Amino acid sequence: MFKNEYVRKVYEDVVRKNPNEKEFLQAVYEVLESLEDVVENNSEIEKQNILSRIVEPERFVSFRVAWVDDEGKVQVNRGYRVQFNSAIGPYKGGLRFHPSVNASIIKFLGFEQCFKNSLTGLPMGGGKGGSDFDPKGKSNREIMAFCQSFMSELYRHIGENTDVPAGDIGVGAREIGYLYGQYKRIKNESVGVLTGKGLSYGGSLARTEATGFGLCYFTQKMLQTMKNDSFENKNVIISGSGNVAIYAAVKVYELGGKVLAMSDSNGYIYDKSGIDINIVKEIKEVKRGRIKEYVNYVPSAKYVEGCKNIWQVKCDIALPCATQNELDEDDAKTLVKNGCIAVCEGANMPSTAKAAAYFVSNHILFGPAKAANAGGVATSGLEMCQNSMRYYWSFKEVDDKLKEIMENIFINIYSTAKKYGDEYNLIKGANIAGFEKILNAMLAQGVY
Repeated sequence: MFKNEYVRKVYEDVVRKNPNEKEFLQAVYEVLESLEDVVENNSEIEKQNILSRIVEPERFVSFRVAWVDDEGKVQVNRGYRVQFNSAIGPYKGGLRFHPSVNASIIKFLGFEQCFKNSLTGLPMGGGKGGSDFDPKGKSNREIMAFCQSFMSELYRHIGENTDVPAGDIGVGAREIGYLYGQYKRIKNESVGVLTGKGLSYGGSLARTEATGFGLCYFTQKMLQTMKNDSFENKNVIISGSGNVAIYAAVKVYELGGKVLAMSDSNGYIYDKSGIDINIVKEIKEVKRGRIKEYVNYVPSAKYVEGCKNIWQVKCDIALPCATQNELDEDDAKTLVKNGCIAVCEGANMPSTAKAAAYFVSNHILFGPAKAANAGGVATSGLEMCQNSMRYYWSFKEVDDKLKEIMENIFINIYSTAKKYGDEYNLIKGANIAGFEKILNAMLAQGVY
């Protein structure tokens, strides 16, 4: 538990105000635990009650989303937007459409986003949103109907200088297009109010690839700096098979590694020769199918029911890219026992607190999500820049900027971790480095 009395009281207050919100409380605990040394050395934090202010969203909006399905029936979902902290810029964070979405998950994601955005070095505050709507199995017309209804409420709370949402799980280019079209219809404005847009109407090259590519740029820099190593000739497992996982796999191959396994919510595939990522793209991006179909293309590959079992595959590097808390302490022990040297998070908080602590205590190179998967929001920030300039950068220009941002994030959090006495604790390094920028901005702006 906490050593500092002020930190302890802040956390107890969060628990009292947010009972049963386990994901949010998990994220808050991890951050506050990392900040105790900073609090001890800076009396202004307690004097200005900064911690109580950063754990309380500036605004939390919940709303009804009614839409009509293909059978003419009215369906009702719940929509959310949390605007957590705007000290360093307009709120920025994705929209998630998934049945698991609730207030706790949205708040956990929004809270984490504050620190992630801070680490990019770009002027973006933290926010997040979404709905318990499930796009799977829905027709394009049904998805369009839902998105239009969702935006009919959300538009009141966002704007290019206020809050700029993007995509997340269940929200890709199709959904962003429908959302953007409805925003324009209501507001009669063509502005950069959403990122992840199509290239024909203000999107950025390299945005699709950004989170996966950025994850690998971060991992490569970590390997080089801390182990004088690289992806070259390494066996890699990647959970998930969505956008992040697919483009992480693409970059792994470019950097000389081999991807042995990938998964979806039903199970995982194992291909000892190395997964053919073009086949995965065909299944997931074109057919919107299930990962088990891979064995129809590659009969020598193996499909295993149960996505959690993927962590039993021996590997050098593990990249969890599916969803929160997918990798627990037992999985961490299995990975370490099997010789894994590095774990970097492509999803948001995919490792449980105990799993993350196990990696750190065993000196496994561990890249926490708020640092390692910041490539998506970083490139969203670059899309905002291009929209403001009414200009497009080339793929190489965006990719070069992304690589520089991700390498700088690693350098920043690694130097911070060493400063506070534990170079392997990049969780602490990320939390402190992200917090310090927000802290300075909040102190400069007074109480609000």
